[in-house]
Amino acid sequence: MTDASLNHLDDYSRYGRQMILDGFGLPGQVALQNASVVVVGAGGLGCPALQYLAASGIGRIGIVDHDVVELSNLQRQILHTEERVGMYKAESVAQALKALNSRLTIDAHTCALTSSNAPTLIAPYTVILDCTDNAPTRYLLSDTAVALGKPLVSGAAQKFDGQLCVYNLNNEGPCYRCIFPKPPTPENAGTCEETGILGAVTGVIGTLQAVEAIKIIAGLHDNKPSLLIYSALSVPPFRSIKLRSRRATCPACGQEGTRQGSIQETDYVAFCGGSRPDWEKLGMVPGDEGSRVSAKTLKNRLSASDTSSVKILDVRPRTEFGICHLPSSTNIPLRELTADPSSSSLLEQDTQTKEIYVLCRLGNDSQIAASVLREVGGKADIKDVIGGLRAWTRDVDPAFPVY
Repeated sequence: MTDASLNHLDDYSRYGRQMILDGFGLPGQVALQNASVVVVGAGGLGCPALQYLAASGIGRIGIVDHDVVELSNLQRQILHTEERVGMYKAESVAQALKALNSRLTIDAHTCALTSSNAPTLIAPYTVILDCTDNAPTRYLLSDTAVALGKPLVSGAAQKFDGQLCVYNLNNEGPCYRCIFPKPPTPENAGTCEETGILGAVTGVIGTLQAVEAIKIIAGLHDNKPSLLIYSALSVPPFRSIKLRSRRATCPACGQEGTRQGSIQETDYVAFCGGSRPDWEKLGMVPGDEGSRVSAKTLKNRLSASDTSSVKILDVRPRTEFGICHLPSSTNIPLRELTADPSSSSLLEQDTQTKEIYVLCRLGNDSQIAASVLREVGGKADIKDVIGGLRAWTRDVDPAFPVY
């Protein structure tokens, strides 16, 4: 590599600040120039990772994402813009990276990664970055990395927390299955929409993923597997956990393990317990007649002349209730209500209450709360609102905030 050089004279100026680093030098920059990285997921993690990979001088970058840009993405997915809402994320990011580094070779794949196309899509690249947010794709990428003998830089972020790990490192490090042999149930695998995310947290983890990829390509990685835990609210915010070597009985990478069928023959969604629930769709299920009402029905009831006997119970967390709520509604979070439903003052404080309408964000927690209240008993007629406050915005008041 000592006789190698950069492709363009001004590249020496462009990348000079990192080339003067001891241990990096011209050989490290040439290695980046000749390397390729594929990033699966062009969202909160993928955007910062891709931005720094592009700026560092990686020769070829692949982007795999079948989703489109939405307004809610812009809080953390920093390469997208208001003008590109509705565009494929992979194409949006490609535009942003080209504006940053016009000499990049970019492959924008606007398709979903599946067991049938993963080996073909991933094979041309040196390093894989997992910037996804779902368990089936994580297992698919890990198995593909093992099969192709490539390192997998995996990141995850939720709420105020994140984690980072390099799997299948130097053919000695564990794969994702070694550390997480059993996937979480789909109901417990929350998304940013359900649990929330501080945008800068994805920036921290995504940037660290880019650092790990650069270290691997430039020969700066110590090849010791570890799991980095980050919490924005902890002091200190970082904690590193040393990982064991490969599990001998791991079905993917262990010497004693045997993969049952090829990647193409594996149903990763089924392995992870099925598809992730569509909570908005589930919240719209009519349910038993008389137990659920539409948002329009609630609106009509509140518009009647006599509403003194009507109470609205909002069972969202207090933080969400503070964002927006219907006038005169009472907030008792579902967790508190289910912990001790008999102590609910809503059922006891006013003997004139004849009707209780239970509300939540999408119409799922309200069903649970209404059922719990019915079991406690009382004179009031208890119903919950189909589709929750999302339906209220759609069918009653378009000016009511959606978050």
